[in-house]
Amino acid sequence: PELGTSTDPQMTYTNAIPLLMDTLLPNGMLGVAVTGLVAAFMAGMAANVSSFTAVFTSDIWQTYVKEDRPDHYYLKFGRWITVIGVGIGIGTAFIAASYNNINDYLQTLFSFFQAPVFVTFILGMFWKRMTPWAGFWGMASGIVSAAGVWVAAVVNDDLFRSSFQQAMWMGIAAATVDLVVSLAVSAVTEPKPISELHGLVK
Repeated sequence: PELGTSTDPQMTYTNAIPLLMDTLLPNGMLGVAVTGLVAAFMAGMAANVSSFTAVFTSDIWQTYVKEDRPDHYYLKFGRWITVIGVGIGIGTAFIAASYNNINDYLQTLFSFFQAPVFVTFILGMFWKRMTPWAGFWGMASGIVSAAGVWVAAVVNDDLFRSSFQQAMWMGIAAATVDLVVSLAVSAVTEPKPISELHGLVK
């Protein structure tokens, strides 16, 4: 069949941009477009790996696990965390291959992580009573609740009409549970002093 017909097996969501580029761009522009895509991918990967390493090493390991160690210790630890982070990224690529298209995979990931991160971020920015432990347990419980909806959908194929509906309910569950748990934990834990929140919280 000709490209663009409904019977073409390549006509999927994942192949939309490559098919448009191959069909509409001349050879010279096609090379520039492919180079731009590869550069964007490499820049995104570098930013994600750097962020993962910096946050885990400085904000988690140095703050809560191993304090007051020399700089070379954290540098060495950060290198190992970088290797681990890249390994995790490679592993998730195999998980993504099991989905029908990349959109379903991204929707599932966003439902797991973006919804609780958004709620925690908004609470931490606009509510001075928010505590660090509330943020941690709120995000953790939100992710677990999204996982519960995902497991229920796997067990019962007829629970949702589409993958989009499943992702929406996962996000709703994650955000709601995160909000409730964050408010509850904030009520029983000590917040940061107001002097430490200057310029950080509205």
